[in-house]
Amino acid sequence: MSTGRALHLRGVGKTYVSGDRVVQALAPTDLDVAPGEFVCLLGASGCGKSTLLQLVAGLEEPTSGQITVDDVPVAGPSPDRVLLFQDAALFPWLSVEDNVRFGLRQSTRSREEQHRIAQEWIEKVHLLGFEHAWVHQLSGGMRQRAALARALATDPSMLLMDEPFGALDALTRDRLHEELESLWAATRKTVVFVTHNVREAVALGDRVLVLSPRPGRIVGDFRITLPRPRALEDVTVMQQASEIMHVLRRALDAATDDALLEA
Repeated sequence: MSTGRALHLRGVGKTYVSGDRVVQALAPTDLDVAPGEFVCLLGASGCGKSTLLQLVAGLEEPTSGQITVDDVPVAGPSPDRVLLFQDAALFPWLSVEDNVRFGLRQSTRSREEQHRIAQEWIEKVHLLGFEHAWVHQLSGGMRQRAALARALATDPSMLLMDEPFGALDALTRDRLHEELESLWAATRKTVVFVTHNVREAVALGDRVLVLSPRPGRIVGDFRITLPRPRALEDVTVMQQASEIMHVLRRALDAATDDALLEA
């Protein structure tokens, strides 16, 4: 892992206003993520995890503070920051290969080079033989593999992943954990990964950041030093997950107490 910081947040907050309704989704937040680091964001629904991810992606503008990536202020979306959702969001009218090539078409690469890169990533995500398949012919896990190949084909510096395995069955999710970890180890992309699953966060992350209930703020920052690869059922993973769960529950209890005092 290189030195420096790939992602830098200072005082970044987000408040949504709709008519008379004001919702502070994310309290002013400071965060540094090193190049090549795999960071997992963990917290209850509505705590601002996805909001933070969309701010980094440039899909939302912060109400306060500034975000920089490689020391450049984030002023909107960029091909260097690719966001993957729980839904694979593939184009159903395109084949697997054409989906993977989609971002490459915006580049100056020749058609032959686009085809070569697409084939390379299709092979890396174990979809060889399905290049010409349509999206509706793929399983949920295969769709996420295709979405991951499309994201990595453009060679971004950062992957932003919003519960990409949340809708998958346990066996498919475990297999994709292994494949994602292998691809990350090979490419050393900076990854910011949102999840509700504490053990998933421990199994995948170099760091696990715990966010409090709304307005979201970082209340725990855990360095995960367990040897890789890790499995959800590993005793050490479960022990570390238990420690993090304690912090998460404490944050939930504090939020409940505050709500009762305000009532």
